Amino acid sequence: MAGLRGRDFLSIADLQSNELAELLALAAELKIKKQQPSFERKTLGLLFRKASTRTRVSFSVAMHQLGGHVIDLDPNVTQVSRGEPIEDTARVLSRYVDALAIRTFDQAELETFAQYCQIPIINALTDLEHPCQALADLLTVQENFGTLAGLTLTYIGDGNNVAHSLMLVGALAGMNVRIATPPGFAPNQAIADHALKLAKNTEVLITQDPEAAAKDAHILYTDVWASMGQESEASDRLPIFQAYQINQNLVDLADPEVIVLHCLPAHRGEEITTEVMEGKRSRIWDQAENRLHAQKALLASLL
Repeated sequence: MAGLRGRDFLSIADLQSNELAELLALAAELKIKKQQPSFERKTLGLLFRKASTRTRVSFSVAMHQLGGHVIDLDPNVTQVSRGEPIEDTARVLSRYVDALAIRTFDQAELETFAQYCQIPIINALTDLEHPCQALADLLTVQENFGTLAGLTLTYIGDGNNVAHSLMLVGALAGMNVRIATPPGFAPNQAIADHALKLAKNTEVLITQDPEAAAKDAHILYTDVWASMGQESEASDRLPIFQAYQINQNLVDLADPEVIVLHCLPAHRGEEITTEVMEGKRSRIWDQAENRLHAQKALLASLL
């Protein structure tokens, strides 16, 4: 993975298909402790403007297991909260830490950090993409099916940042990707166009029909109907999204060996039923664990 050393990871599409495969292979090896690289004198900074459980903890534990250190750069207790320009903050932080994972709203903020930092910048979630989640998702799929090429991944719900990264990573991996959303909630068209360009003889489908999207799918995936920053819209979205719930009916339409994924946190009874979430086709807890292993592989490669 020497080719990733020192690079930024702003989008899952920053990877080539062979780099994605190698990164997933490294994550699998680290998970079973076949090898354990050491970064004893390295420090990862976490700059999170959004709440986080899995991303914060998994990055912290991953860096600790690699022998490094983590510093929490809470915007509320740094000069960022008082309006210090990103350009100034970025140039200073790049002289203190060895990598910076940023969780924020605007993708442009992430890109500004990347422009002014001389260290790897990692997208720990923006409103546009969630690439670290996508790495863990594919690691989970690969563990279950032994391969990625030719599988059909169906995402049902809001065309949000998770949907965007799944479209891109699925196309890179040679998977068929179907996105089913209510009218008016389709994914970003530029992301969809990019995914279509990355796809090689595979399907990238955007539809409003959840049952058609679920038919014969190998992976059913969902996320909350209102993401962080959209809480005020949550009640208005409920009646619009009711038909886009992953329930036993959709599971029965999918491939007999289908697995069900959710990036969490989940609103049980809304986007997914408790029956499915706790059912035998669910791999949601493996998926959450794999955030740790995928991000450890990413950190090891970038550092």
